[in-house]
Amino acid sequence: MKQEKLFGTDGVRGIANVYPMTVEMAMFVGQAVAAVLKAHASRQRILIGKDTRLSGYMLENALVAGICSMGGDALLVGPIPTPAVAFLTRNMRADAGIVISASHNPYEDNGIKIFGADGYKLPDSLEDELEDYVRYLRDGSINAPRPTADSVGRARRIDDALGRYIVALKYTFPSRLALDGLRLAVDCAHGAAYKVAPAVLSELGASLTLLGVEPDGVNINDGVGSLHPQGLRRVIEEGRAAVGLALDGDGDRLLMIDEKGEAVDGDHVLAICARHMQAEGILKHNTVVATVMSNLGLELCLNGLGIKLVRTSVGDRNVVEAMQRHGYNLGGEQSGHLIFLDHNTTGDGLLSALQVLAVMAESGKPLCELKSILTPIPQMLKSIKVGKRVDLYKHPGLVKTFKWVEETLGSRGRMLVRYSGTEPLLRIMVESEDAGITETMVNELVNAAYRELGKGEQ
Repeated sequence: MKQEKLFGTDGVRGIANVYPMTVEMAMFVGQAVAAVLKAHASRQRILIGKDTRLSGYMLENALVAGICSMGGDALLVGPIPTPAVAFLTRNMRADAGIVISASHNPYEDNGIKIFGADGYKLPDSLEDELEDYVRYLRDGSINAPRPTADSVGRARRIDDALGRYIVALKYTFPSRLALDGLRLAVDCAHGAAYKVAPAVLSELGASLTLLGVEPDGVNINDGVGSLHPQGLRRVIEEGRAAVGLALDGDGDRLLMIDEKGEAVDGDHVLAICARHMQAEGILKHNTVVATVMSNLGLELCLNGLGIKLVRTSVGDRNVVEAMQRHGYNLGGEQSGHLIFLDHNTTGDGLLSALQVLAVMAESGKPLCELKSILTPIPQMLKSIKVGKRVDLYKHPGLVKTFKWVEETLGSRGRMLVRYSGTEPLLRIMVESEDAGITETMVNELVNAAYRELGKGEQ
């Protein structure tokens, strides 16, 4: 019988106190991390950060118990953004970093994700090793040796963790520049960045209107943050700020709002920063990495600048792996997970905002003008429910329709058909400069999918 996989595309995630996000499972994960790392360090130092969810306390204590029971030391940094854990793991020379967060999910969810000593998410091989160890512990099929006396691990709070991260972020902003006089609206989603974002931006000189900075354990992402920018728009429309920054619950995602109240997403940020980095001579290999979900408009924009776009599968982990493999330093997702590898090893919403604000300060141009470099191609997306995942290219009718759509669109349009990573859905997306053609193509693809795969629900 096939074993249920514990680690998904971004660690373990689920409803807190319901399998797999139970205290028992968190303890097993802590034990597994400490035990597996034992081959690399005599006494493991494992850093633990979390967002502001109520359930973070119980899961943190369970992880600590597991780590210490295997002889590891737990370094607790409290509520802090996910990218801060990646940075601090390297900065403090810890052997691993663990984040307790469910990112942009509602407060009743929680998750556990792990960074290696290098600040990158664990490779699949090591994650599989951890998963096997957790399964053995859970099934009682392994009797791991337990340390005693002074070999039992210790736990301690790291009081200066937030300060270290604040300093690191400020160093990513050119010292010759400042944000003096810039009126910013900042929404921290009542999440992990509620302290660090105001501190960094105010120390750089910005005047702030703050939203989502009063976490109570249950209000994280509740009508605030990068998925709910209406509050920022209201502040800008009322004339209280010129630019809005919205982060998600764990601070690794960014959405910006310009002076006109319009969204500036990850594709816009990649275009703005790629052009600037190219002009500065620091865009490595003159290449940007994005996923298949990034708009065709980004590709056309970058091509017009003589910049190559490399696409990966969906997920910031896939983007980072491609960047590492080929030595690129700028990449990200349309959703706002943006990676500046010269500064951090994972998506960092506040760091990304600083890079855009630096371009604004350097150029003297407002965000709405910088944003105009990219004209998104109109896009239509439909999803159909599927009973099971099959190889789409083994269905001649679908293949014939795919070929017809691609030939019709040519170089000025794009088709993407893929299964959802989290739901039993087939996603069908078409981009084209002609809205009528786009709708026709999507409908043809949907009809072909129904014919070949069986009637589902739209």
